[in-house]
Amino acid sequence: MSQQNIDQLSINTIRTLSIDAVQQANSGHPGAPMGLAPVVYELWQKYLRYDPANPLWPNRDRFVLSAGHASMLLYSTLHLAGVRSVNEKGEVLDTPAVSLDDIKRFRQLDSKTPGHPESHLTTGVETTTGPLGQGAGNSVGMAIAGKWLAANYNKPGCEIFNFKVYALCGDGDLMEGVASEAASLAGHLKLDNLCWIYDNNHVTLDGPANVSFSEDVMTRFVGYGWNVTRVADANDLMMLGRGYETFLKTSGRPTLVVVDSHIGYGSPHKQDTYEAHGEPLGEAEVKLAKENYEWPEDSKFLVPEGVYDHFKNGVGKRGADAHSVWGKLYADYAKQFPEQAKQLDLMQKRELPQGWDSNLPNFPADVKGMATRESGGKSVNALAKNIPWLVGGSADLAKSNKTNLEFPGAGEYLPGQYAGRNVHYGVREHAMGAAMSGMAECRLRPFGGTFFNFLDYMKPAVRLAALMEIPVVYVFTHDSIGLGEDGPTHQPIEQLATLRAMPNILVIRPGDANEVLEAWKLAVQQSHRPTALVLSRQAIPTLDRSKFAPASGVAKGAYVLSDAPGGKPDVILLGTGTELSLCVAAQEKLAGENIKVRVVSIPCFELFEEQDAAYQESVLPAAVSARVSVEMASTFGWDRYVGPRGKSVGMHTFGASAPLKDLLKKFGFTVENVVAAAKQTLGK
Repeated sequence: MSQQNIDQLSINTIRTLSIDAVQQANSGHPGAPMGLAPVVYELWQKYLRYDPANPLWPNRDRFVLSAGHASMLLYSTLHLAGVRSVNEKGEVLDTPAVSLDDIKRFRQLDSKTPGHPESHLTTGVETTTGPLGQGAGNSVGMAIAGKWLAANYNKPGCEIFNFKVYALCGDGDLMEGVASEAASLAGHLKLDNLCWIYDNNHVTLDGPANVSFSEDVMTRFVGYGWNVTRVADANDLMMLGRGYETFLKTSGRPTLVVVDSHIGYGSPHKQDTYEAHGEPLGEAEVKLAKENYEWPEDSKFLVPEGVYDHFKNGVGKRGADAHSVWGKLYADYAKQFPEQAKQLDLMQKRELPQGWDSNLPNFPADVKGMATRESGGKSVNALAKNIPWLVGGSADLAKSNKTNLEFPGAGEYLPGQYAGRNVHYGVREHAMGAAMSGMAECRLRPFGGTFFNFLDYMKPAVRLAALMEIPVVYVFTHDSIGLGEDGPTHQPIEQLATLRAMPNILVIRPGDANEVLEAWKLAVQQSHRPTALVLSRQAIPTLDRSKFAPASGVAKGAYVLSDAPGGKPDVILLGTGTELSLCVAAQEKLAGENIKVRVVSIPCFELFEEQDAAYQESVLPAAVSARVSVEMASTFGWDRYVGPRGKSVGMHTFGASAPLKDLLKKFGFTVENVVAAAKQTLGK
């Protein structure tokens, strides 16, 4: 068979597998796989350095399908390329990542081929995509990580990191704000290891893109500092190859390859509507499409003879050869630089180096104390000295969030200077969130800060990190009305409840400096979930741990900080964050009136829920129904702990702009008010 014929046969196999899967599921988007099959085929078969037999090879090129609705395009490609599956221990198995049976079970319960690709479910899926623009943002993080790894671990004659990152985007991706933020950041950082392939098909879900989108995308990207090249026909493999070669030859800036495509083929009047409606073609259209591809009309899930071998001899052989050369290079590297090789091994396993928790600060008792953002900064700097791949940043608020790493050698991550550990994301919270996920997928341990109220600007990325099961750390400071004069636009009222409602994320609001350190220690030990550290702008007392329980109780989510005499309380006060010391002060006052009080610190609902029933009962005995929660946030969610007889001192409106002392009085965060609430629960 001629080269041209086997190329076309392989492309049409990607198309027809995708069509058949969508048709069988009676759900999905067939148009993009039909239009883009040549684009992905040319990339995977001839340019992507990827070993299907070793899909976790650290120096593999990354392919991100930002247009996640085109998931069948990726599943068909993973299947035909023979990508192997990897188990939870990171061992490569003999089974395919995506079998033909998996393709037949597209969008079905518990299948490895969900409607949008999920990286924790399906080997070969580099990141979870679907919400448009997110994959584009993730790809920028992967490119940041690639440059960082190269700058820190490559040695003369041992270039062990030089992988490229490709992201396939559509009109929808490029309309989303997160992609604009990410593209701006990538252009600024001159990430020449990054290539976005823009499917310029003029179609969105609502129909023709021109009803809502008329900007000159190419000029915009030139303005961002990208190299821009165009391929006039998505079916022209030679021109696609030239586009990819242009990227590989470009230095000092990322590349946008604009590919003009048409969605799908079939009857002419339907040509541009497949994707617009995101629905199966229907039997009649399937036949027309197959006829157009010169395909047996009644075949289903057909992989013609020669196609598997063609992929095996293309991406399979190229990838295996490249991986083998790298393997020998890495073996030499490991002999010459054993310490660096050990670090890379730990990174791949998401483990921490020996001594990661040595020389950490201990905060002495102090009535004046410090803001938890301050103790957070001290804690992360101590940890980062011990964990070389803990890389930080902030959305233009590093000095305010105290997320800057300040020890000698920490350095700045800047355009053309990629070894530093302080990344400047600029005022781009959404891109920062998405980029950190990409960095984590490349096995760095990223953390990034902003004001808690601006969680709204990055929440989609936080949600996907929780779904992906990746250990990103978010540092949210200015956590309540306690930030004072900036007023209600900046005072987060509902954000704690929002985050606590999200599965698979630890939300920790520590109550003094030593709780902050414990929270940071927990955050860096996570391997399968993100952590949000919620920290204050205002100072709070550092508790005297010779009088109070040790801060290590944070690991259980909640603990008895200060008990009633004989361990038999009349009332339990539950506090988090800056309000914990308010509970302690109220306990003293109530003791003077012969009311026995237990103070419970509850910095993390999620960890407390994971404890056994006996421990939970030991902290919150069912027999004590008089309970008061104190938190400068919405009271939503506290009823599970205070119960029907309890009270919650919290926020029921937005805040106000005023000095802190006036706000505390206005909204009831005073010792007197907590005491009154406690008495009310006791019927006094």
